[in-house]
Amino acid sequence: MEEFGSKDKLEIYSKAVRAGKRTYFFDVKATRSDEMYLTITESKRKYDPETDKFFYEKHKLFLYKEDFDKFSKGLEGVINFIKTGDLPLEDEEEVDLNLNAEVSFENLSDDKFNSI
Repeated sequence: MEEFGSKDKLEIYSKAVRAGKRTYFFDVKATRSDEMYLTITESKRKYDPETDKFFYEKHKLFLYKEDFDKFSKGLEGVINFIKTGDLPLEDEEEVDLNLNAEVSFENLSDDKFNSI
C-alpha cells in the first residue's frame, strides 16, 4: 500500500527554470481530496564558510486554483509596469497595501503543508 505522503502521490507535474544563480521550480501537487495546487520554489546555491560546504537556500510559495486568475492578473500587471513604466489599472478587489507597515512572517516549514 502506498503511503499518501510519498512523492509519487503528491507530485503530478514539475518544471524547472534556470535563471542565472537561481532555479525556479513549478510543481503541481494534489491535496488529499485530489484538488491540484501549485508550489513555486526559488532555490539558490550558497556557500557556508563555517562548514566549508555549499547548501541550497529555498523559498516556497503555495498557490491554489481559486487564486490563479487574481495572481496571474497581478503578476502580469507588475511585469508590464517593469517593462513599460505604465501603472496597471486599479482593481476594486485588490488589497490596499501600506508599503511602510512593519510586517513579519512566521518561518513555515514544508511539514505544515504536507497535511493539505
